[in-house]
Amino acid sequence: MRGVAWPTMLAGVARRLSNSIGIDDAPFDRAHRGDVAIVGVAFTRARLDGVVTGKLRKDGANATSAIASLVEGSPFAAHAQVILLGGITFGGFNVADIHALHERLDTPVLVLARKRPRFAVIRETLHDKVPGGARKWRLIEKAGPMEPCAGVWVQRAGLSLDQAAQAITDLTVHGKLPEPVRVAHLVAGGYGDGISRGRA
Repeated sequence: MRGVAWPTMLAGVARRLSNSIGIDDAPFDRAHRGDVAIVGVAFTRARLDGVVTGKLRKDGANATSAIASLVEGSPFAAHAQVILLGGITFGGFNVADIHALHERLDTPVLVLARKRPRFAVIRETLHDKVPGGARKWRLIEKAGPMEPCAGVWVQRAGLSLDQAAQAITDLTVHGKLPEPVRVAHLVAGGYGDGISRGRA
């Protein structure tokens, strides 16, 4: 990872995780066709440093490249130490390949959820109702199982479970989710609907 040695960083209090980018998608109508907005928020510890926006295809296959381009095109990319995703699917069933994202950005990727996803239901929906669903399900399987971690559930690429727990602890201020994911959700809600709705 650029400029950060995880074991050294996590061994002592002096070098805590500080720079992160949280990403979530904007809400959309079920009848919508075409692109869906995504929002990235950059944080230094619990301080919001900036917001970037992009788009990806609803139920498409470009989540990985869209997220990577959003990060790479931002002024925050060089300092990002971890990418936090508010789920592994964006814009409906556009599934991110978190290991490919980790390799392309050379930065750890952490997927977060409050509750353990109902993967059996997701698998059935993908196989029965979504074009290219089998390939998308393989990406979810490739990401690894959802694991309990610091009060939430995670999938991860490029960091250990202990490192994930440390990152969540360092970046959580309100509720269970780290600030970058919580704020990305709020900003994406306002961007898509004109007002933030739901729990963040």
